[in-house]
Amino acid sequence: MSVSPLELGWMSLGLSLVFLALALAIKARQWWEATGLPAGNVIYTDMGTWYPQRDVLYAPELQLAGRPDYLVEQPNGMIVPVEVKSGAAPEDPYFGHIMQLAAYCLLVESNYGIRPDHGIIQYQDRAFSVNFTEQMNADVLDLLTCMREDQWADDVRRDHHNWRRCAGCGHRNHCEQRLA
Repeated sequence: MSVSPLELGWMSLGLSLVFLALALAIKARQWWEATGLPAGNVIYTDMGTWYPQRDVLYAPELQLAGRPDYLVEQPNGMIVPVEVKSGAAPEDPYFGHIMQLAAYCLLVESNYGIRPDHGIIQYQDRAFSVNFTEQMNADVLDLLTCMREDQWADDVRRDHHNWRRCAGCGHRNHCEQRLA
């Protein structure tokens, strides 16, 4: 049986399209993995890409509001907050980043009725999965209490020695403790 040049051309085109689709699927998977996002559907993003969510998550009972970078609904129904940081990963996630992620876990629970069992902190070169434990829940609630108390204090002491944080602070012009 002989194959005409036209049939051979169509078969070549079809085979080329199959290979192109396979290459695009592999590349898309690599891009997804590079984001640090877990498997599932992105249901919220504040990253200015895809379909950005303009609504702020709010927990009135905690007087807490925030915009996580991503919320991913996994196939099992769990909603996982993902916080993206632009810098290189430290050996362990910074305490402030963990508390920020814990606050997002509280916001997910308040807004979606689902308590996340973990969240993800994605640095430039590494991701950390952080379990949302009862201790972390208590720690972030204690931190929120301290922040509310400090809001009305006359003088709150600087809690770091990082000149970059001072340089970017909105209070640096009138701060007597600034480093930069």
